[in-house]
Amino acid sequence: MNLTTQKRLAASILKVGLNRVWIDPERMEEVSMAITREGVKQLINNGAIKAKPQKGISTYRSKKLAEKKKKGKRKGRGSVKGAKKARNPKKQEWMTTIRALRKDLKEMRDANEIDATTYRKLYKMAKGGAFRSKSYMKTYARDHDLIK
Repeated sequence: MNLTTQKRLAASILKVGLNRVWIDPERMEEVSMAITREGVKQLINNGAIKAKPQKGISTYRSKKLAEKKKKGKRKGRGSVKGAKKARNPKKQEWMTTIRALRKDLKEMRDANEIDATTYRKLYKMAKGGAFRSKSYMKTYARDHDLIK
């Protein structure tokens, strides 16, 4: 029994693809008799023709992967895509460093370890990129007798 016309009409009426049209196997004879859109609409209302539910994409695997990555797994050299600076941009690196240095300078000033003049000098040096870390800055200050 060829039901391609009925299937096509039903797909058009239900606004779904041909693969999502379901025809009741018990009522095939009845469906084959419907040759107009009106006939097919009646069969849809009677329940002889239905639209199958849409298939979703399962997120199970992606959630499992995300959980592992959260734990620090799957991040070896084989999983690395992009350059070193693409994964952690230069600007981000600079921002992290300078914020740490400035916070440390403020703490030192508030604790009266350094005076305002020294603070300003070290602040400018940090801005110019003279120190690569807090320890380097503290070593510099100690070596040049800037800490009280």
